[in-house]
Amino acid sequence: MIIGIDIGSTITKAVSIEDHSMTRKIKTKAVDAVTSAAGALGKMMVENDITMRDVEGIMITGAGASKIKNDLFGIPTAHIDEITAIGIGGMFLSKQDNIIITNIGTGTAIIEAKQDRITHLGGSGVGGGTILGLAKKLLLTSNFNGIMELAKSGNLNQVDLLLEDIMETDISFLNREATASNFGKMLDTARHEDLAMGILNLVYQVIGMISVFAAKSKNLDRVIVTGNGSKNSMGKQILSTITGMYAVAFEYPQDAEYTTAIGAGLSWRPD
Repeated sequence: MIIGIDIGSTITKAVSIEDHSMTRKIKTKAVDAVTSAAGALGKMMVENDITMRDVEGIMITGAGASKIKNDLFGIPTAHIDEITAIGIGGMFLSKQDNIIITNIGTGTAIIEAKQDRITHLGGSGVGGGTILGLAKKLLLTSNFNGIMELAKSGNLNQVDLLLEDIMETDISFLNREATASNFGKMLDTARHEDLAMGILNLVYQVIGMISVFAAKSKNLDRVIVTGNGSKNSMGKQILSTITGMYAVAFEYPQDAEYTTAIGAGLSWRPD
């Protein structure tokens, strides 16, 4: 059994890999890198009756991976860079080997993954951290579930400048309901619900557009979405609207939030 651990800036994930398949998965809150890695490993072992003798090796990746200098609990421990792990995990979950992967975490990374090469195309600082940071100032909360609940009844017309506000006809392939400027209207009557929806719309529209540009630059018509942001149902709706305009489909593999940890575990090669 191999344990793959993804030490993120807010959440640490661990998976067990056996016979090239993911068999177990867990999440823990990140405190510091060493505590997070040890805690994720311990939780995985305790909750699943795994002993140290059962674990052949541990592969670590993510933002905090460089803080782990030695083997964990005497188990052979190695590192893999996060981009490579995302690429391996994304190909495994999507069952495709020529893909664009958009990994939405605190920020967003865009990756081209092929069997012979994994390339970091770029990304954006816009991601889950943007939602929480803006909400903390504009909505006076950083509770993610609370932000999503507010956004459900939000009205973008109160916040965003739409094409219909400045144009009397459609422009190119965009209809008059398309966004002309995120937060470009900001009426005095905007409620917290409207602001929450505006924040979510801003983040997922930016992510969607950089994903579209990446896919089209490689002559591909689909994007695999991974990371914690892949689970956001309202974000998916926003990306679906982008699909309708640009004919680039967004796909969400099962267990996509564990992609990086899965890629780490699958990359283990015994000496």
